[in-house]
Amino acid sequence: MAKKTDENLKEMNVVELEGKLISLQESLRVLKFKTEGSSKVKNVKEAGNLKKQIARVLTEINKK
Repeated sequence: MAKKTDENLKEMNVVELEGKLISLQESLRVLKFKTEGSSKVKNVKEAGNLKKQIARVLTEINKK
């Protein structure tokens, strides 16, 4: 599945990538606030996956 995401990112232009970056960062921020309020998290890997997606988007932006 990662290859599919990478292909989609390569096809996007810088403006689209920046929009995706903002939405991913907002999702991560919301997730952090949810976990701080409650002691149990349903999906432990979700924050890590979001961080990886953010890194992929930033890499593509820097390439262009």
